Amino acid sequence: MKAIQIPPVLAAMNAVFERSGFHAYLVGGAVRDLLRGKTPTDFDVATDATPEQMMRLFRRVIPTGIEHGTVTVLFRGEKIEATTFRAESGYSDSRRPDAVAFGVGIETDLSRRDFTMNAVAVSLRSGEAVDPFGGRADIQGKIIRAVGAPLARFREDGLRPVRAVRFAATLGFAFEAETERALSAALDVTAAVSRERFRDEFCKMLAADKPSLGLRLMEKSGILALFIPELLECRGVAQADSRGHHQFDVLDHLFYACDAAPRENLDVRLAALLHDVGKPAAQGAAQKPDASGTAQEIRTFYNHEQASAKLARSILTRLRFPKRAVEYVSLLVARHMFHYEPSWSDAAVRRFLTRVPLSAVDDLFSLRLADIYGMTRSNSVIIAARRENLTGFRERILRILEAKQALSLKDLAVNGDDLRQIGIPSGKLIGTVLNELLDAVLADPAKNTREHLLSVAGELYSAGFQSGISEF
Repeated sequence: MKAIQIPPVLAAMNAVFERSGFHAYLVGGAVRDLLRGKTPTDFDVATDATPEQMMRLFRRVIPTGIEHGTVTVLFRGEKIEATTFRAESGYSDSRRPDAVAFGVGIETDLSRRDFTMNAVAVSLRSGEAVDPFGGRADIQGKIIRAVGAPLARFREDGLRPVRAVRFAATLGFAFEAETERALSAALDVTAAVSRERFRDEFCKMLAADKPSLGLRLMEKSGILALFIPELLECRGVAQADSRGHHQFDVLDHLFYACDAAPRENLDVRLAALLHDVGKPAAQGAAQKPDASGTAQEIRTFYNHEQASAKLARSILTRLRFPKRAVEYVSLLVARHMFHYEPSWSDAAVRRFLTRVPLSAVDDLFSLRLADIYGMTRSNSVIIAARRENLTGFRERILRILEAKQALSLKDLAVNGDDLRQIGIPSGKLIGTVLNELLDAVLADPAKNTREHLLSVAGELYSAGFQSGISEF
């Protein structure tokens, strides 16, 4: 077979190995990328040199996993993970080998790897491939096939089925039949995988061109039920009615919306996947007359966005997402049901901005477009019209921001200290008065002057505000 072109940095690294009599091979995802005509983003090297020997060979080495034969070599601006050829045995915790043995050859080292596409090595000296399991052909055929018996391989590490699904989604590869069957057969060990490990693979899968490929495989195999069972409640929950807004059940809608969200934006992809997860609990029906006056039953999901936000927060917390992501994604879900029309008053636009942080507006717009796409997976004319509509909305928001109009309590011309100085006692009442003042200023920015607001606050208090009077 034709030799593979070795990147210059690896050729230089190999020269260091060879001067001391060692052999080195490129392995893992970089080989897969090169065989697919892609540019690798990082490099993994396998060698017969031990970690201690590599630490003597190279000036800058980080001992990232010496017990497993691994170090990270900082070489010519690259971080290259280098691991000594090894054999593994026993996986009593279904995650790590009980024993690691060095002093083996490259083919034995490849035999411990998960999938044939990841069990190809390329000599850093000659560029020739070592391919004992047919991985090169599987890469060309876009096939995911386990090295050895699939179920045995998956039971060694319960995360491997999740990784397999992630590869299927990100690479667009299909499963070899026995390997696909083993996804479901290994659910007991996959269930024991830590939420953090699952989360990391899940996030990589969501970065695929079409995450729905992986999401469907997780649903079919039973993996989704282990980690995000709330999504399965959405299967079979119909949305289509005489209005024609939706073609799919809630789960397919969520999958397609996730596909349509910007792939580089994990927050929006998570929000797209979870934005309607509360619909099963909120579903109902109502009668609505059509154009001829005939009553038509329509499906309703009142306040589903709040139920969805609550579930999104629970799901993301369970999967150990950072608190920032939990709160932000939940906010996007809770606010996704806005329907801007050019007829909105400026006051309505300002009130929108009190509910949605300015930093979240673009992401919320992206979520809204993904939601619309997920209703039918087509209607490009509707998408274009919605995008134009949101462009107009964004322009109005910018004009309001440029005018520096008050949008929050901190923008008011008065504060709590000012109210206390005119005799309003400290406590909840101060906050209630300030919110009333903000509401008035949102309706009419010209009211945001110290003199006017203090006058109104005094009138509210003296007129018995504590009894519920709030008109001014």
